[in-house]
Amino acid sequence: MAYEAKYRFARISPRKVRPFADLIRGKSADEALDILRYHPNRGARILEKVLKSALANAEDRRAHNLGRLLVIDARVDGGPMFKRLRPKARGMASIIKKRMSHISVALE
Repeated sequence: MAYEAKYRFARISPRKVRPFADLIRGKSADEALDILRYHPNRGARILEKVLKSALANAEDRRAHNLGRLLVIDARVDGGPMFKRLRPKARGMASIIKKRMSHISVALE
């Protein structure tokens, strides 16, 4: 049985979080928490919170062995974007995309 947690509309670009999702995929939950805990990046902090939430969901559903849970899926998908205009030369403007992420972690 899979226990999962999602953080939708996270105000961080998916490109900044995906390397950390690749790091923890396939590892045990405790090892994944240790890996994320010692990275200084903001993406690691957000992914760590989602992983802790998935562990809490497993505990709430009375999972048998919390120590043996594996991260079977750690996915970071793109969400919607805020589009903003930045003034450029000669009266033109360029679009700045403020990106969002949908982060999901599944344990089994």
